[in-house]
Amino acid sequence: MNPLPDDTVRQAVRDRYARIAQGESASCCGGGTSCCEPVDAAAASAALGYSPDELSAAPQGANLGLGCGNPQAIAALRPGETVLDLGSGAGFDCFLAARQVGPQGRVIGVDMTPAMLDKARANALEGGHCNVEFRLGEIEHLPVADASVDVILSNCVINLSPDKAQVFREARRALKPGGRLAVSDVVALRPLPAVLRQDLEAWGGCVSGAATVAEVEGWLREAGFRDVRVAVNEASREFIREWFPGSGAEDHVASAVIEARA
Repeated sequence: MNPLPDDTVRQAVRDRYARIAQGESASCCGGGTSCCEPVDAAAASAALGYSPDELSAAPQGANLGLGCGNPQAIAALRPGETVLDLGSGAGFDCFLAARQVGPQGRVIGVDMTPAMLDKARANALEGGHCNVEFRLGEIEHLPVADASVDVILSNCVINLSPDKAQVFREARRALKPGGRLAVSDVVALRPLPAVLRQDLEAWGGCVSGAATVAEVEGWLREAGFRDVRVAVNEASREFIREWFPGSGAEDHVASAVIEARA
């Protein structure tokens, strides 16, 4: 059970990412003192596994240095596919996906922060991405039709939701039969201390909302997914240490690759 009301968590997350979109807060996933300094978005994303080609492909300003992995590396996107990005931010993963699905494909980004949508839409216009669109919505209530997408991507966003089981139910609803889920996210390795669980900054910083691997696997299977795989990246604890220096967060959470099929 979440120690904080769901609406309180959602508003805190929305406010945090609105500040990032507007340039009022450093663009990193964590919230420690290191986040008071400007973030080198390209360097941060390179450390997460994005290639130099990917980093140079998106419009300037699309990469905010957010995330905890590279879902593009596991999505195996194909020309003509329809892709849905949960928590699309300024559009970085959407624009990379658009290159892979080509002009016959389609990419939809969903974000609950209007300031992020404004930024993403401006980036799409600047980059001439006619096959990418951005929609306002919560990932627990996706603004897409049933069985309408081939692949769902997400990068360090599902952990921010206070109702992850509902996120996975919605993802399953939106995917076509045989569709794929390709997610990078933060998972809990052991129970978090109460001080972190109740810290709204740590919620918005991708730590406090982390669920265990067993919980994630269970929610995915309950939603109707098959071929579920959650692979923890132990090395990620090195960069998580920088999110909340001195908190010990890296002893409790790590990034993971989450894959499943509808």
